[in-house]
Amino acid sequence: MSEQIKIAIIGLDTSHATAFPQLMQDPATPAEQRIDRLKAVTCLRFETPFQGKEGLDKRQAYLESIGVKVTENFDEAVADCDAILIEINDPSLHLEYFEKCAPLGKPIFLDKPFADNLENMKKIIELAEKYNVRYFTSSSLRFDADFTAGLAERVTPEKVLIWAPVGPPPAGSDIIWYGCHAFEMLQTAMGRGAKSVVGVKDQAGYVFHVSYDDGRRASVELSPNSPYGALIRDSKNNCTLVKVTGEIPFYLMLLKQIVRFFDGEQPVELTDSVEVMAMQEAARKSIISGQAEKVFRF
Repeated sequence: MSEQIKIAIIGLDTSHATAFPQLMQDPATPAEQRIDRLKAVTCLRFETPFQGKEGLDKRQAYLESIGVKVTENFDEAVADCDAILIEINDPSLHLEYFEKCAPLGKPIFLDKPFADNLENMKKIIELAEKYNVRYFTSSSLRFDADFTAGLAERVTPEKVLIWAPVGPPPAGSDIIWYGCHAFEMLQTAMGRGAKSVVGVKDQAGYVFHVSYDDGRRASVELSPNSPYGALIRDSKNNCTLVKVTGEIPFYLMLLKQIVRFFDGEQPVELTDSVEVMAMQEAARKSIISGQAEKVFRF
């Protein structure tokens, strides 16, 4: 791609739609946190249950102050861009806007979660294959500096505990909407092979037990106002404790991966992203059924 990559942002109902451009081009951003290779040129605005007019107006004013054109016309939003960030808080709209973007043939970053359910995830995959469009999807927590430093200690993940926040979304499932961060961390640490998920809900939130084909196991705890963290253990009780501090911004680390992607690399394999979504869906179903649910295999 060209030295500077022009970005169209689809959606304004998430703070990510302003956080990313802030790191790209806000003069107030410290130089060491700037991602100068990317420039947000346009943003498509529309209301969702996650953000109404007042909040959108504030975000639009900020984006315009740093040179981003905000529009309600899709064709105008994507007319002069090299790549696309789909930044929609409401996962039920991910399929609709991926379907609009895929025929353009421009690389797409699809922000978390992959979709609102497995069926719509599969339709997104089919659209990408149909139009031969490059894309990837991920939570920023997969690339968090504290988390990746902990993984670099290379304790073999025989048993893993992940803890993360969760809260009620304006629409849809909290496990799908915000639980994605925890399951993204889990999949990054454990790799592939999740077989089933069983969960319970109590006053403190959720606890999920994940079983693996090779006998390993993991747990995910989701609680309101929880920090992010992980405990990774091997069979000899060697441990790595990860406390996610956020001292290095989540979005900075993710944007670095997005640049790699736009330059032709693939930061997250599709099979890994599918497993994250499949674990979330199994977790959601388990809370309803009260039983262990199988993890869909791609």
